Amino acid sequence: MANVVAEATGRQVASFVLGSVATLTVVLLLQHRPEELSLPRAPVQFLGWRGRNGTSSSSPATAAASEAGGVIIGAGEEADHQANVTKQPADTTTTTGTTAADLGQLAGGADHEKEVDADAEDVEFRGLAAVVERVATSDDRTVIITCVNYAWAAPGSLLDLFLESFRIGDGIAHLLDHVLIVAMDPTAMARCSAVHRHCYLYTMAGIDFTSAKFFLSKDYLELVWSKLKLQRRVLQLGYNFLFTDVDIMWFRNPFKHVTAYADMAISSDAFFGDPDNINNFPNTGFFHVRPNNRTVAMTRIWHEARSRFPGKNEQPVFNAIKNELVKDLRLRVQYIDPAFMGGFCSYGKDLNKICTMHANCCVGLGAKLRDLRSVLHDWKNYTKMPHWAKHAAKWTVPGACIH
Repeated sequence: MANVVAEATGRQVASFVLGSVATLTVVLLLQHRPEELSLPRAPVQFLGWRGRNGTSSSSPATAAASEAGGVIIGAGEEADHQANVTKQPADTTTTTGTTAADLGQLAGGADHEKEVDADAEDVEFRGLAAVVERVATSDDRTVIITCVNYAWAAPGSLLDLFLESFRIGDGIAHLLDHVLIVAMDPTAMARCSAVHRHCYLYTMAGIDFTSAKFFLSKDYLELVWSKLKLQRRVLQLGYNFLFTDVDIMWFRNPFKHVTAYADMAISSDAFFGDPDNINNFPNTGFFHVRPNNRTVAMTRIWHEARSRFPGKNEQPVFNAIKNELVKDLRLRVQYIDPAFMGGFCSYGKDLNKICTMHANCCVGLGAKLRDLRSVLHDWKNYTKMPHWAKHAAKWTVPGACIH
């Protein structure tokens, strides 16, 4: 009798073990179905943010960020995403093909229709994803962007000086492989294609950007504000970008002065000695931005703030709303010392430190060209000096603008 009971008990145990193994096998198979592995990655989702009480904040920046679908990440959290762009031919409609996993913690729901606006933006920026993928650095997915119309791209104009500065700079000629020149009219595109490998045509219906634009004229404002939309799209595609005006001469690699901490590192017209002092005066002709939820929301808020400041270009508007962006988005902004990223407004006199020189605080294409040619001449003379004499090198002043 005891043997019968033991045998029955053994059968029950064996049945239980076999059943458990079978169940576990089914679960593992379901988790690793081949058809799921073959599916393309879903586009990155910038998730909707709500306050603790479930409602949106009433401040302008936070309300706009919520509408944008941008996640507001707490201080100290990392949200930089490493997006993988789906490879597509340059002449086809492009889409993002990224993971939804940022390095930090994503919060909120899955409503991202307003943030992505995929159909409209892929039509407006047709082929941009493929171009950026070719131009960006392979290690950290960074692209250098500048914009030109034909007046700036014509032979002997700003584009020629800009490209020359890389070639005569201190070991930075290779960076031209990662410079994307955005042409704002077909004539500028043709000129760009003749002198540079990486060009992208971005036009706006009903606006002719070919000729030089007077500062703060209607067409000038449309031109400078349109750049912000393209920059935002680059962030959505998962790339770092360093935007540089074409009237900036490059002499050394500026990336060594872009900190890993900052969401946005920006040059300054008036620098008070502390890179973290939000009261420094920004210059939006040269700034580096990392792709994360804060910066995507920031570019949308910044663009939408145009309606609050009619007749203003993007730089004074950013200066006006920067405190909102820092407070509501917890955007991490750092300013770069003009000793390294200088301009005619404020520049470092030590040529041993200078990385870039900007023809800001200077109105008129002719005046810019005159002084930038002088700057290039000064740099060439500096590079020919013996090492012991370089500390005495100076810029040629006064000029048409630089003093």
